[in-house]
Amino acid sequence: MAKQESFLKVTGTLDGLTFYKSIDGHLVRTKGGVSKSRIMNDPAFIRTRENIAEFGSTAQSGKLLRTAIGTMLHRAKDPRVSSRMLGILSKVRKLDGTSARGQRIVGEGILNVAGKQLLKGFDFNNRAALQAVFHAPYSLDTITGIVSIPDFVPLEHLNVPEGATHVSFRSAFINLDFTTGKFDTQYSPIENAVLDMNTYSITLAPASVPVGSGSQLYLLLIEFFQEVNGVQYPLRNGAFNVLHLVDVV
Repeated sequence: MAKQESFLKVTGTLDGLTFYKSIDGHLVRTKGGVSKSRIMNDPAFIRTRENIAEFGSTAQSGKLLRTAIGTMLHRAKDPRVSSRMLGILSKVRKLDGTSARGQRIVGEGILNVAGKQLLKGFDFNNRAALQAVFHAPYSLDTITGIVSIPDFVPLEHLNVPEGATHVSFRSAFINLDFTTGKFDTQYSPIENAVLDMNTYSITLAPASVPVGSGSQLYLLLIEFFQEVNGVQYPLRNGAFNVLHLVDVV
């Protein structure tokens, strides 16, 4: 794989070379390999077909999780969040100890305690991980989904980006069944605070406890804003915002 350095960027296939655009820029690679028909039908490629099937189901699980999070994800994510999540969920899938090879799924792997631990603590924006931004003690009630942040002092407990004047907090409590694809997401109201030395007591209570079966996921969103003439504007399109998966039960 090589990068295109010319000012004229090409996409497509030419003389056995494939030109394409990715997150790393405009790249080029040689065309070739085994045909799709052979991979899907030749007995020699049965392991490959199994890998393809499991990769596809894992990708669908990642899409399901991102959909369940809803608009919170658009407020705090990095360009590689989908691929990073796919890597974690692939490890979760491999913990499926009941399904045959080629049929292992995230829905079974997440039932394992180790599977929950793999997903717990995931930061959807790796440019703003929770531990790098937020330094206040907090607690989570896994029954109600309430996140409590007592004695919170913004300028002491936050790594504040330049230009920010306000910060907001919001939580989500999600009941997600990776096997059936069903989910219920409940959000807390948004709590907004001035970035100063005052002490705040923040309680993030979801509207209700989500219904359904599956795994319970708890997320915390931290957003920074700049106030101009009484209006709060998102700071640099959310580059400094945090979206953290607090726990998986």
